[in-house]
Amino acid sequence: MTIQTAKLSDPAVRAFVTAVNAHDRDGFLAVLAPGATMSDDGSDRDLAEWIDREIFTTHGHMEVDNESRGGRALVARYRNDTWGEMRTRWSFTVEDDGRISRFETGQA
Repeated sequence: MTIQTAKLSDPAVRAFVTAVNAHDRDGFLAVLAPGATMSDDGSDRDLAEWIDREIFTTHGHMEVDNESRGGRALVARYRNDTWGEMRTRWSFTVEDDGRISRFETGQA
């Protein structure tokens, strides 16, 4: 059963998913801490390049199936125009100021 985005526990993660699903690049970047990093399937990636290729130019969308670690770990069905839909895992590091300093994703 999908968790409605508005009901995700962690405010930063909720803002992240909301921005992805709204294709709101500015909103997405606003939830990230300066110098934020990410990895995909265990390999660090260039964040700006990755988000453009995997989210914003390909209409990325997340449907969260479950959350753990206080909402900072998700299992979601992620889809975009390049890869179609796949089951993915997401893990977030959220700083004291409420912004995400790192996220890791990959196939679940």
